[in-house]
Order: sequence, then C-alpha cells, then structure tokens
Amino acid sequence: MKLTRLAPAALAAALIGLATPHAFADQAPLASAESKAAAHRAASAPATLDTLSRFFARDGKVALKAAAPHIEGDAVPVYALSPQFVAGKAGAPVAQLEYLASTAVSSDGQKASLWTVQQGSAWTVVNIATGDDESRYAAAGAARLPGGTVFQEPQINAWYVEKGDKVLPLDEDAVKAIGANGATLAAYQKRVSKAYGDKLPGSAYDRSGKAGGYAETAEETRAQAAQAAAAAGGDTPLTAVSAVAGAGAVLALGLIGTVVLRRRRRPAGQE
Repeated sequence: MKLTRLAPAALAAALIGLATPHAFADQAPLASAESKAAAHRAASAPATLDTLSRFFARDGKVALKAAAPHIEGDAVPVYALSPQFVAGKAGAPVAQLEYLASTAVSSDGQKASLWTVQQGSAWTVVNIATGDDESRYAAAGAARLPGGTVFQEPQINAWYVEKGDKVLPLDEDAVKAIGANGATLAAYQKRVSKAYGDKLPGSAYDRSGKAGGYAETAEETRAQAAQAAAAAGGDTPLTAVSAVAGAGAVLALGLIGTVVLRRRRRPAGQE
C-alpha cells in the first residue's frame, strides 16, 4: 500500500502566532510507572483482547478463534511534536505526551500497537494500529541517545530522539528532514516553525478544513470509518467509529472512549 501518514490534530491547538525562538525545555514530561501499569491493564482487558482477535483475523491471515493475542512488554510513552515548540514558546519541550502504546502479538506473529489515553482516573484503549513502530522506535532511541525523549513528527512520519541540544534521526524520513548527523534543538525548531507556521488556527490552511495537516475530507473519513467497522465485525465490544489517521485521532477519540481499528499508514513507497 502506498499510503502516507497524515498529521495529528495537535497542531490545530490554540496557537495564535509564531514567536521568536527562546530557550526550550530539555525534556518532555515523563509518564509515571503507575500510568504505564494502568495502560497495560487496559490493553490486556478481555474486551480488548476480543477486539484484537477480530483485528488480527480481519484479512483471513489467522482464524478468529486461533488468533490468541497477548500483550508483549510494557506500555511505552509516545510523544509527538509540540505545537508550543513549533510556535517558539519559551520553555516549551520539543514534544508532548500523546498516548501510551502497548504491543500486541497474535499466534501467527502479527503485531499491533494499542494506544491508550487517560479519561478521568481510568486509562482507555482508543486506537489499534498495525505494527509495533512505537515500541521499536522507543528502543532505538534509548540505544542511540540514552535518557532522551523519543518523539514523532507525524506530518512526515519521522521519528527522532532528543536530549539537551541534540535532535537525532531514527528513521529515513527523519534523516531526510535533518540529516544523518541530526541537528541542534534550535535548528530543528526553525525547521518546524517554517514548515508548519502557516497551518495554525485562523490561517487559510485551517479555514480550508485541513486543520493540523489533515488532508482527508469528512466524506473520506466517514467512508474509512465504515470500512474499519466492517473489518471489526460490527459487533465488537469496542466500536470502531473513525479512521482518522495520526496521533491526533487520540485527542478526539479519548473523549468518547471508542477505539479505531485501522491499518497503519506508511510513507509512500513502503509496503
């Protein structure tokens, strides 16, 4: 499939304009051990595992009753490019926590990532995506820059690790953006400010209905939602109601406690 991951709604946050870059925070806020444990419990719940069985069996790769999904490893925090950082707000970290991700594995080796967000005092699964990008890049970032923050720039599906004044690439899209040797934090801020500064609320881009970088129309989103629901079997305990791509889906879906069953979007040219 030649599909491109689109941007999250996070960049449609309440940003008024761009300021002159200042000193930025060294690290994004960390997810607590309690939050990680709660997210793991939500991912391991019987209703979630039932939904995972349908997800893994959707294309006939494995029989529904034989899928036997289980959660592998701990939940990992997933950070995305911060709109405050894009705007050059003093003290803003490069990334903000979007969700916690748990890796699920089926009996035939398929993998999926379950995204969980906090709703009140509870953690809820709001999305299921193919593959295990989140856990893989978390491990890669820890190996390349121990103690750093691994984050995604969803607009180009690029993954980085940041610590202090360093921003290093973790995948080909990130290398294309900042080079194999990475960039300083200030240089990276200038790049994202230039790339996304015209996509803030009130801009022509925002008024066109593509806030935050989404390029899909409402009709396309509803059509994908119908396909996702059909793939889920229609009567899944966690109802598939939207197929909005990108981490921004979590921000909206977290309010209503539903789950998206979707295929992960890949950069053009990747299968």
